[in-house]
Amino acid sequence: SLLPRWRGAAPIQRAIEAGDSETGSCIMQMEAGLDTGPVLARATCPILPDDTGGTLHDRLAALGPPLLLGTLERLAAGPVTAEAQDDESATYAHKLGKEEARLDFTRPACELACRIRAFNPFPVCWCLLPDGERLRIWQAAVDTVPHQAAPGTVLSVDAQGLRIACGQGSLVLTELQLPNRNRMALRDILNGQLLPLQAGDVLA
Repeated sequence: SLLPRWRGAAPIQRAIEAGDSETGSCIMQMEAGLDTGPVLARATCPILPDDTGGTLHDRLAALGPPLLLGTLERLAAGPVTAEAQDDESATYAHKLGKEEARLDFTRPACELACRIRAFNPFPVCWCLLPDGERLRIWQAAVDTVPHQAAPGTVLSVDAQGLRIACGQGSLVLTELQLPNRNRMALRDILNGQLLPLQAGDVLA
């Protein structure tokens, strides 16, 4: 992360979940506190609209090694001034939990879409089908058109996506994982007539 923005176990996912526009990597000196040490170097990285926890992780993984090597070269050449962190600006990126991956459709669709991206590929967001089985959600978009349906209601099902009513706007689910099946694009699920949902059903 771009310290002190996110300190802790899951800075990549929490940045996406919060809707941050950028993140990055820092080289810091170690201290007794959690990610509190002064920063020797930093490199920024934009968070793209379609980034997931996995894609952003991979870009940051490529960003880190040259940043570290450059810092070591600077240290070898002489003293390097470290930048103290502003503790009042720190945010804690707590560990990811499977239970928090359960979607609450009373929340705004834009918030849930960020969480779906952040929790892909782990722990993967989910909800319950009407029969109580778990539906895992890998990708979704946001539809801001107003509706009057109760949160969790299936508004429509077509090749563009499975549209679910939220507290504000709706989620358009485009890649799902049905119980005991692999993840699939919704269009493939529809082609195989595998989707156990229709308009008016309610997801929990």
